[in-house]
Amino acid sequence: MNSAVEQAALLALDWGSSGLRAFLINAQGLTLATRSSAQGASVMNGKPEAYLAALDQIAGDWLLARPQLPLLACGMVGAKHGWREAPYADCPAGEADLAAQTVSVDANGRSLRIIPGLLHQPAGLPPDVMRGEETQLIGALQLYPQLTEAACVVMPGTHSKWAELREANVRGFVSQMTGELYALLRQHSVLGRLMPEQVEASDTAAFLKGVQAARDQGELGLAHQLFAVRTLGLMEQLPAAGLADYLSGLLIGHELRAGLAWRAAQGLSQAPLVLIGEPTLCARYEQGLSVFACKPDLLLDNTAPAGLWRLAQSAAWLLTTN
Repeated sequence: MNSAVEQAALLALDWGSSGLRAFLINAQGLTLATRSSAQGASVMNGKPEAYLAALDQIAGDWLLARPQLPLLACGMVGAKHGWREAPYADCPAGEADLAAQTVSVDANGRSLRIIPGLLHQPAGLPPDVMRGEETQLIGALQLYPQLTEAACVVMPGTHSKWAELREANVRGFVSQMTGELYALLRQHSVLGRLMPEQVEASDTAAFLKGVQAARDQGELGLAHQLFAVRTLGLMEQLPAAGLADYLSGLLIGHELRAGLAWRAAQGLSQAPLVLIGEPTLCARYEQGLSVFACKPDLLLDNTAPAGLWRLAQSAAWLLTTN
């Protein structure tokens, strides 16, 4: 038997919309093996047999060798149109709340626990939700206990999240559709017509110019400033190869402007500022934050494995015999 499989105490799954990642984790929280596939929840069409096939494809041999391994998953696998809906837990919430509200689904005779997402319903404002990021937040708390008292965590992505951590709980958060807006505008709007389909290298100067425009003239409105992506190209004041980066800078700049104001309103200006996500994207956010004279205290890659382990460990779900 493979030593990683033999030593594993948990099979953890980070099952998002666009991809699936599987982790073998030992009793001490060390990731022993990692696999990934493109079998995200968005291509499953909510069909249990599709989820079963994807699970077998990515981890069938592991489960055959260790059928008693507990299975724990986070992400869109628990969405309304996922394998089975795991209803949102209300903020504020910590690891005990998430563990208590998991749901189980039958996976060929095995029980797969699914972690719920989080719902934040601020007074007088529309509801906000996350699914998958809550596990990354638990992972960040596990890896860096200094965040327990208070922290502001930014998770860039398709729908970026700004989360408030207090006393090891997720107190609240706000979402920004920055990544999705960029993709839509780049591919399906008039702004993309002047942009080359592919750019060999990013234009940092154009990106920073976009962030600066959001910082200094953001009161003009994002909708107005977006049109400048076209006019700067038409007037040849920005090269075509730099327009996509300028667009990125505008969108991220507006997110940072709003997010930092939200951070201050939550009383987190002196608390650690943490970036969690894909390293290249986090580096871009770090560049953007520098325009606002702000520097993150931590840049973290995917913390979901640590969060999945912590939830399993605190709820006594880890396999204790080998």
